[in-house]
Amino acid sequence: MADNGAAPGPAPKILPAPVRTRPRFAAAGNLATVGTMVVVGGKRPGLSDAYHYLVRARWAITIGIMAGTFLLTNVLFGSLYYAVGGIAEVRPDSWLDHFFFSVETLGTIGYGVFHPATPTAHFITVLETMVGMFGVALVTGLVFAKFSRTRARVLFSKVAVVSDRDKVPTLMFRVANERRNFIMEANLKLTMLKTVKTAEGETLRRLLEIPLVRASSSAFVLSWTAMHQINQQSPLWGETPQSLMDSDSEILVNFMGTDEITSQTIHARHSYAPEEIFYGARLVDTFSQREDGKRQMDYGKFHDIEPWVVTLPWLAEKR
Repeated sequence: MADNGAAPGPAPKILPAPVRTRPRFAAAGNLATVGTMVVVGGKRPGLSDAYHYLVRARWAITIGIMAGTFLLTNVLFGSLYYAVGGIAEVRPDSWLDHFFFSVETLGTIGYGVFHPATPTAHFITVLETMVGMFGVALVTGLVFAKFSRTRARVLFSKVAVVSDRDKVPTLMFRVANERRNFIMEANLKLTMLKTVKTAEGETLRRLLEIPLVRASSSAFVLSWTAMHQINQQSPLWGETPQSLMDSDSEILVNFMGTDEITSQTIHARHSYAPEEIFYGARLVDTFSQREDGKRQMDYGKFHDIEPWVVTLPWLAEKR
């Protein structure tokens, strides 16, 4: 963002953001959160959706669940061996020996020291071997899916601002590519979620499209300042920080592009609540010129803002 020099007239002030008194409808980075809304009557996915959960969960959670499942399976089969007996070379009164035999069987290690010696023990070993084969197939597919899944490292500025740009009030926020590779055909889409009341008195949550000055980039590498001009066709025309809060509004941001290295489509999302939209402010310039002539980008200023001029015609008319 280039510096346009000092603002004319009196020193500008940032309009104070309203204070939120209730949870947000959609938390930033997690649009599945619905604040105080309680959903009833729906069908819970349960274990039928376990694979999807494990693929999108953090590695620590996935590994913890897989390790826990492995240990619980061996506890179950070890207890069965201990109950029915029939395992040669183990101490009959040692549950740990039977547990370790189960681990060796499930892991297809087969040291040969412990081995089944009765038909019942053999049948349980066959069952455990089948469980082990299916388990290895599931874990292999799960680990491959997580490794092959390309995650976007897209950084959104913590706040959005509304200030004059070319004498037009403009909503602005920043997006950065932390991985610093090429993201081809990057696209941004903004939607405003707000509570409205129809002529019949019905209360609805409505989605309104917010057009951007530039909604796509053929090659996104470092930083991108998204801008929406607030004219009379804009959903933000006539809005103030308090009116946005009163209508429980939120601006949802969706990012999509193609990773140059993997050729996979990547997605990222964010949202801005009214208390994160500052009127009468602009984003601090992150680019500067080095002594060696090279351009420098300072991520330390990525979220910083400073006072700037904003002209809101609907407020001027009220005065």
